[in-house]
Amino acid sequence: MMSWASQGVSITRTSRSQYLAVGKVDYGSLRPGDLIFYGSDPSDPSSIYHVAMYTGDGMMIEATLPGYPLSENPLRLAGAMPYAGRP
Repeated sequence: MMSWASQGVSITRTSRSQYLAVGKVDYGSLRPGDLIFYGSDPSDPSSIYHVAMYTGDGMMIEATLPGYPLSENPLRLAGAMPYAGRP
């Protein structure tokens, strides 16, 4: 939310509401800044529990646990919702 806000784009605070509000993007069309959402049931947006941001070159940035610094990790699609999001 804050990364997009720094660029003048307002999105909602929670990962679930973000998924419902953003444009849907196929994973083959990812661009840096796109959001990757993870849920326990990919067919149910109410199951979303995590969001990461694509940084390019097969990498994403995420806060893996509350209180831990952000880390850049390889793009992980296991458990991802059917589409990424683009605010």
